[in-house]
Amino acid sequence: MADAVEQAARSVVTVRAARPVSGTVVGDGLVLTPAHLLHAEEVPVVTPDGRTLTGLVVGRDPGSDLALLRVDGLTVPALTAGEAGRAGELLLAVGRPPGGVQASLGLNPGRARDGWLHTGAQPFPGVSGGALVNAQGELVGVLNAGVRRGQLLAVPAARAAQVADLLSREGRVPRGYLGLATQPVHFPAAATPDEVDEDAFSGGPFARGPFGDGRFGPGRPRGEGGPWGGRRGPGRGPDHGGHGRPRGPWAREGRPERGGQDRGGMDEARLEKLRRFRERFAGGRVGLTVVQVEAGSPGQAAGFRVGDVLLALDGEGFTHPAELLSRVRSRAGETMTLRVLRGGEEQDVSVTVGER
Repeated sequence: MADAVEQAARSVVTVRAARPVSGTVVGDGLVLTPAHLLHAEEVPVVTPDGRTLTGLVVGRDPGSDLALLRVDGLTVPALTAGEAGRAGELLLAVGRPPGGVQASLGLNPGRARDGWLHTGAQPFPGVSGGALVNAQGELVGVLNAGVRRGQLLAVPAARAAQVADLLSREGRVPRGYLGLATQPVHFPAAATPDEVDEDAFSGGPFARGPFGDGRFGPGRPRGEGGPWGGRRGPGRGPDHGGHGRPRGPWAREGRPERGGQDRGGMDEARLEKLRRFRERFAGGRVGLTVVQVEAGSPGQAAGFRVGDVLLALDGEGFTHPAELLSRVRSRAGETMTLRVLRGGEEQDVSVTVGER
């Protein structure tokens, strides 16, 4: 591990920004460092051999919080990009604060979440902008301790290289978008028919997207109060009053006991569809329910509707709405395929990612 730290440290510099941080050399005279700490267009850069050079800001990317510096006279070699390896393998966070090289031990999370590698390494002052490396000293990501308090995250090396390339050529990173506002829906474990009544079915989380009966989430039909399905807008569920007391089909008070009412129209075909749907998504799978489609957006052009449930993008499922944003952010102009649940049936919808 000491050899890996020593190898990585040759390509990590100190950047004297608003507060001292690190920078990772990714090309000939090119350094990536956190964007949010650069308040000027020129910044001192201290090399591993102690020289102080001037770094010029080529561009900033707010999405990844990376900025690219061009440093004339910098002879420090760039780190070789490598693979993170298997989940659970050791990784090293290497930074160069003013006091010298420091390192922290982390674990490979297996895959990026929300566009970030969650390293599990202990952050230390000045680590942001440093290198996340594997046991061979190869670059796995560029570190950032300012995204989430107390956590040391990293922009994956492939994405960092893409950001550096775009900033060096264009000075900016085009942001891809679809124009879809979404909310997560967590599919519960399989339920028996006796555990489902008409109220729960027509007002439950499966109502709008999977079965197309005109409601989104528990409570009021869609269209009564904006894209969140309630009159009070985001932050208050459609079934709760101002003091958090539930009402509607999920309210405890006044709700009939199970089996105490006619299910009225809850025929066997719909029950079977519900059973298949719940069985398929048991085990924590998450879908993204479309709650708003921006006018004139790529999503509207592709035919997405409020109530569609997005299941996967290019074959990979979701765990959080931020994953959709992070996956399309760097793919402006590309055509992607979304797996959609609409009216109880799954289908693939192609959409070309827009730019803004």
